[in-house]
Amino acid sequence: MHYLYTDGGARGNPGPAASGAFLFDHNMQLLDFSGTYLRETTNNVAEYEALLEGLKMAHKNKVTEIRCHLDSELVVKQLNGEYKVKNDNMNRLYNRVKAEAEKFKQIEFAHIPRNKNKFADRMVNVILDAVQS
Repeated sequence: MHYLYTDGGARGNPGPAASGAFLFDHNMQLLDFSGTYLRETTNNVAEYEALLEGLKMAHKNKVTEIRCHLDSELVVKQLNGEYKVKNDNMNRLYNRVKAEAEKFKQIEFAHIPRNKNKFADRMVNVILDAVQS
Protein backbone atom coordinates (compact mmCIF):
# COMPACT_ATOMS: atom_id res chain seq x y z
CA MET A 1 0.00 0.00 0.00
CA HIS A 2 1.23 3.48 -0.90
CA TYR A 3 0.15 6.67 0.85
CA LEU A 4 -0.88 9.94 -0.76
CA TYR A 5 -1.27 13.16 1.20
CA THR A 6 -2.93 16.04 -0.62
CA ASP A 7 -4.14 19.51 0.25
CA GLY A 8 -5.65 22.39 -1.62
CA GLY A 9 -6.33 25.85 -0.30
CA ALA A 10 -7.45 29.30 -1.31
CA ARG A 11 -6.81 32.61 0.38
CA GLY A 12 -10.28 34.01 0.20
CA ASN A 13 -13.08 31.83 -1.03
CA PRO A 14 -12.71 32.19 -3.95
CA GLY A 15 -9.20 33.57 -4.02
CA PRO A 16 -5.65 32.72 -5.08
CA ALA A 17 -5.32 28.95 -4.67
CA ALA A 18 -2.74 26.18 -4.77
CA SER A 19 -2.43 22.44 -4.40
CA GLY A 20 0.14 20.11 -2.88
CA ALA A 21 0.61 16.34 -3.08
CA PHE A 22 3.12 13.96 -1.48
CA LEU A 23 3.43 10.28 -2.35
CA PHE A 24 5.02 7.79 0.07
CA ASP A 25 5.79 4.09 -0.32
CA HIS A 26 4.75 1.35 2.13
CA ASN A 27 7.71 2.28 4.40
CA MET A 28 6.69 5.96 4.40
CA GLN A 29 9.68 6.88 2.24
CA LEU A 30 8.98 9.86 -0.01
CA LEU A 31 8.62 8.82 -3.67
CA ASP A 32 7.40 12.00 -5.30
CA PHE A 33 5.77 15.35 -4.63
CA SER A 34 4.24 18.24 -6.51
CA GLY A 35 2.60 21.58 -6.05
CA THR A 36 0.67 23.82 -8.39
CA TYR A 37 -0.63 27.37 -8.40
CA LEU A 38 -4.30 27.15 -9.44
CA ARG A 39 -5.09 30.84 -9.95
CA GLU A 40 -8.36 31.99 -8.37
CA THR A 41 -10.78 29.31 -7.18
CA THR A 42 -12.48 27.97 -4.05
CA ASN A 43 -11.05 25.82 -1.26
CA ASN A 44 -13.16 22.84 -2.29
CA VAL A 45 -12.10 23.01 -5.94
CA ALA A 46 -8.46 23.29 -4.80
CA GLU A 47 -8.89 20.16 -2.65
CA TYR A 48 -10.19 18.17 -5.64
CA GLU A 49 -7.45 19.53 -7.92
CA ALA A 50 -4.80 18.51 -5.38
CA LEU A 51 -6.20 14.98 -5.23
CA LEU A 52 -6.28 14.72 -9.02
CA GLU A 53 -2.68 15.91 -9.17
CA GLY A 54 -1.69 13.29 -6.59
CA LEU A 55 -3.53 10.43 -8.28
CA LYS A 56 -1.87 11.22 -11.62
CA MET A 57 1.51 11.33 -9.85
CA ALA A 58 0.77 7.90 -8.32
CA HIS A 59 -0.05 6.50 -11.79
CA LYS A 60 3.23 7.91 -13.10
CA ASN A 61 5.00 6.04 -10.28
CA LYS A 62 3.18 2.79 -11.18
CA VAL A 63 1.27 2.63 -7.87
CA THR A 64 -1.64 0.14 -7.85
CA GLU A 65 -2.79 0.28 -4.20
CA ILE A 66 -3.15 3.61 -2.46
CA ARG A 67 -4.62 5.25 0.61
CA CYS A 68 -5.38 8.93 0.04
CA HIS A 69 -5.23 11.24 3.06
CA LEU A 70 -7.04 14.58 2.86
CA ASP A 71 -7.90 17.14 5.51
CA SER A 72 -11.11 18.04 3.65
CA GLU A 73 -13.88 16.12 5.37
CA LEU A 74 -16.34 17.28 2.69
CA VAL A 75 -14.33 15.84 -0.21
CA VAL A 76 -13.66 12.55 1.60
CA LYS A 77 -17.34 12.12 2.47
CA GLN A 78 -18.35 12.92 -1.10
CA LEU A 79 -15.88 10.38 -2.51
CA ASN A 80 -16.97 7.73 0.00
CA GLY A 81 -20.63 8.26 -0.93
CA GLU A 82 -21.69 9.77 2.41
CA TYR A 83 -22.49 13.21 0.92
CA LYS A 84 -23.97 14.09 -2.45
CA VAL A 85 -22.18 16.46 -4.80
CA LYS A 86 -24.61 19.26 -5.63
CA ASN A 87 -22.44 21.89 -7.33
CA ASP A 88 -21.90 21.38 -11.10
CA ASN A 89 -18.21 22.34 -11.03
CA MET A 90 -17.58 20.09 -8.02
CA ASN A 91 -19.48 17.27 -9.73
CA ARG A 92 -17.19 17.55 -12.77
CA LEU A 93 -14.12 17.28 -10.51
CA TYR A 94 -15.71 14.45 -8.52
CA ASN A 95 -16.25 12.49 -11.75
CA ARG A 96 -12.65 13.09 -12.83
CA VAL A 97 -11.38 11.77 -9.48
CA LYS A 98 -13.66 8.73 -9.72
CA ALA A 99 -12.35 8.01 -13.24
CA GLU A 100 -8.74 8.21 -11.98
CA ALA A 101 -9.63 6.04 -8.97
CA GLU A 102 -10.85 3.25 -11.24
CA LYS A 103 -7.29 2.83 -12.54
CA PHE A 104 -6.12 1.53 -9.13
CA LYS A 105 -6.42 -2.05 -7.93
CA GLN A 106 -7.27 -0.69 -4.47
CA ILE A 107 -7.98 2.87 -3.34
CA GLU A 108 -9.16 4.40 -0.07
CA PHE A 109 -10.03 7.97 0.87
CA ALA A 110 -9.43 8.95 4.50
CA HIS A 111 -10.00 12.19 6.39
CA ILE A 112 -7.12 13.32 8.60
CA PRO A 113 -6.67 16.42 10.78
CA ARG A 114 -4.73 19.30 9.22
CA ASN A 115 -1.82 18.79 11.65
CA LYS A 116 -1.35 15.28 10.20
CA ASN A 117 -1.16 16.75 6.67
CA LYS A 118 1.62 19.24 7.31
CA PHE A 119 3.74 18.59 4.19
CA ALA A 120 0.91 19.14 1.71
CA ASP A 121 -0.47 22.07 3.74
CA ARG A 122 2.97 23.67 3.81
CA MET A 123 3.38 23.21 0.04
CA VAL A 124 0.12 25.12 -0.55
CA ASN A 125 1.27 27.98 1.68
CA VAL A 126 4.76 28.17 0.16
CA ILE A 127 3.24 28.48 -3.32
CA LEU A 128 0.70 31.11 -2.24
CA ASP A 129 3.36 33.09 -0.34
CA ALA A 130 5.58 33.09 -3.46
CA VAL A 131 2.75 34.23 -5.73
CA GLN A 132 1.53 36.95 -3.37
CA SER A 133 4.93 38.46 -2.56
